[in-house]
Amino acid sequence: MTYDPPARVLVLAPRGRDAELIRVMLAQSGVVVETFTSAEALAVALDEEAGCAIATLEALDDSLDGALGRVLRDQPPWSDVPMIVLAQARETHSVPLELGNITVLERPIAPNTLVATVRAALRARRRQWASRAEIRQRDQFLAMLGHELRNPLGSIVMATDLIGLDDNRESRAKRLAILSRQAHHLARLVDDLLDVARITTGKVRLQREPLAVDELVRAGADAFAEAAKARAITLEIVATSGAVVDGDPVRLAQVITNLVGNALKYSPNGRAIELGTWIDNGQCELRVVDHGIGIERDMLGRVFDLFTQADAGLARSDGGMGIGLTLVDRLVRLHGGTVEAFSEGRDLGSRFVVRLPLSHAQLQPSTRTAASRETGAPVRAVVVEDSTDLRELSVSLLEAIGCEVEAAATGPEGLALIQRVTPEIALVDIGLPGMNGFEIARAVRETPQRIVLVAVTGYGRKEDRDQALAAGFDLHFAKPVQAGRLREVIERVRAERAA
Repeated sequence: MTYDPPARVLVLAPRGRDAELIRVMLAQSGVVVETFTSAEALAVALDEEAGCAIATLEALDDSLDGALGRVLRDQPPWSDVPMIVLAQARETHSVPLELGNITVLERPIAPNTLVATVRAALRARRRQWASRAEIRQRDQFLAMLGHELRNPLGSIVMATDLIGLDDNRESRAKRLAILSRQAHHLARLVDDLLDVARITTGKVRLQREPLAVDELVRAGADAFAEAAKARAITLEIVATSGAVVDGDPVRLAQVITNLVGNALKYSPNGRAIELGTWIDNGQCELRVVDHGIGIERDMLGRVFDLFTQADAGLARSDGGMGIGLTLVDRLVRLHGGTVEAFSEGRDLGSRFVVRLPLSHAQLQPSTRTAASRETGAPVRAVVVEDSTDLRELSVSLLEAIGCEVEAAATGPEGLALIQRVTPEIALVDIGLPGMNGFEIARAVRETPQRIVLVAVTGYGRKEDRDQALAAGFDLHFAKPVQAGRLREVIERVRAERAA
């Protein structure tokens, strides 16, 4: 959001009719002029909201050592107030350029020259104000990010310490549940940050297919059922429409979970949240209604702006980074739809309405067969990962979902292991010592081995996925690898084996 105050110009011209002539010349262009009779008075008025200053050379006597010099030297890093100094041709060499952002105009001055110079100075000043707004927005975001990361990290550290101190089985199970919940929360924070970066730079590509919106809404409600129950909040689906839209299932699920999570976050205990879908004028209308703290009228137009966050009136732990609704807005627009926020004001709840074009395609029945769900013989798997903790955890996860697993810690060891074991699937980190993951993939693809290669990396941009696929990987997983996604891949391997 840029800052665009009135064009306020400060004029220091204490002799004769200079100040009045400057005021008249600029007034015709709609410029607001304030006049001063001393450099000290100008220094007092030269605050962050001043557009620029005009001064005659004779009025700047001793200004470097006085209040004006101090004000100009002590400006914040983003600020460099433009100053226009009026001088006779023979005097230009005496202009105190040390004052900073100085433009010298020789007298007598043509009105058009003065107006053009002032306009250029004000344009430069507005760019400085824009930089100030961005810096403040960045600082606010970093403060919120620090808070949001400390909460789950604090829980993880404390739960880990308590597991080591407490041998009680029931207590350990509770600590493990906390670890899982907070780790997934951290993963969502990172995903949201990366998604904002991708969307704002136009790097998100939708994987469209016909989708039953009611199923997405039901899954979104189920995802928050336990959290709502813990706070005695009723989470109810009040209407279904049978609507089918052409969309990306992952991204539309993200829209719904962000909206439901937002409603839950701003609803006091014991309230209700209603979800529903309707068909109206060739569109699917999805509504998420809460009876929580509401949205002030002056915030309604800004709730979808990046890093904007209303005062929740709740504990700060229920806050956020101010990017969830931004993601909703951008993802809905990518689908050719719209989203609007409505509220009658403080403590009167809020309503979010998403409208998406209906699809004329028919839903295809699931092709997943019973054979794909059968366990059968264990799937042979290899993990190549240089992080000891991640390697051990990846092995344990694969074993838990029915794999026989061997692991390696370096690139050369991993390639040799894959060639010796001939696994059905291999999870390969990209940043490996000795040989990176891309080199492993290219070497494996030069052999007749049939293997599902999964790139595992901390980088999740589209160009990172494209680079992995170009090297020969079948799939690209950004860390942390989700158990559900890995299970789906293993199921697919089993299904292909059965076929």
